[in-house]
Amino acid sequence: MRKVRWGIIGSANIAKKSVIPGIQQSETGEVAAIASRGIEKAEQTAIELNIPTAYGSYEELLADPSIESVYIPLPNHLHKEWTIKAIEAGKHVLCEKPIALDANEAQEMVDASKKASVVLAEAFMYRYHPRYNLIRNMIESGEIGEIRGIHGAFTFNNSKDIGNVRYRKDWGGGSLYDVGVYPISAARMLLGKEPQAATVHAFFSNEHDDVDMMASGLLEFENGVALSFDCGMWAAFRNTLEIVGTDGRIEVPSAFVTKQDKTDNIFVTTKDGRREVEVSHVNQYALQTDIVGNSILNDEPLPYPSTDAVLNMKVLDACLQSARERRRVEF
Repeated sequence: MRKVRWGIIGSANIAKKSVIPGIQQSETGEVAAIASRGIEKAEQTAIELNIPTAYGSYEELLADPSIESVYIPLPNHLHKEWTIKAIEAGKHVLCEKPIALDANEAQEMVDASKKASVVLAEAFMYRYHPRYNLIRNMIESGEIGEIRGIHGAFTFNNSKDIGNVRYRKDWGGGSLYDVGVYPISAARMLLGKEPQAATVHAFFSNEHDDVDMMASGLLEFENGVALSFDCGMWAAFRNTLEIVGTDGRIEVPSAFVTKQDKTDNIFVTTKDGRREVEVSHVNQYALQTDIVGNSILNDEPLPYPSTDAVLNMKVLDACLQSARERRRVEF
């Protein structure tokens, strides 16, 4: 099988620890080059991760005609700029979440990709884990009855790293951008609908450039269904999702990120009791690569098209507005 030749724009931890190994373990992709703003950092990363070519600028990588697709793990405020530059260079793009700073930026990126006839995907790796197809099948079968609500939580404590890019307001910092997008996208995915209103209360920290270090929110969907969620970067680690129905519930203990030494199993509670559903451990990043790779190689439609990223950003825009203005925001 011919493999997609990937270039990596930037040396962020998510790239080095997760996405690059995922591409290297995939069936459809290979990491052919990496670029940083300095050749020394690029060469060091290339040696560490066995990448053949290193470039001292992003422009050099985009000028390489052998690179077919790029992964962009840059800070959020640079996503639009470098995604569009990559698209204009004829490259397919996998852009780290959130795809942009707002829905308008996301739409510009989508429009550019359509004009150039290239693939543009947002990097929500968890969506490609097969357990979510299993969960959707359970919901559609009626096993837990009608959905009454969803609760998601994604928190961690990195507050002492004051210089972290997550704590730059003008760079798109904050917990909603960084981890809140996971339960938000999950609820939209599982319900197959868009919310109608958002109410979010947040803790904005003066120590961290006034970004939201913790946020708790409610997204209102039709028929009285809601997503309640919390996200934070100054709280104990949690990474969970619960779907509650009239006749049961589904718990996902490691909903968004998983580790090699832990299972990806889910738990289902119905009138017959609580059972553990075993799910094989997989590399979500490799699966993400293969889905995008098959779209590039075989023109297969993405299960989550680039337009989904625009819709997700519209929700995030409303959440941020609600948190700042301390009010309910309707769509």
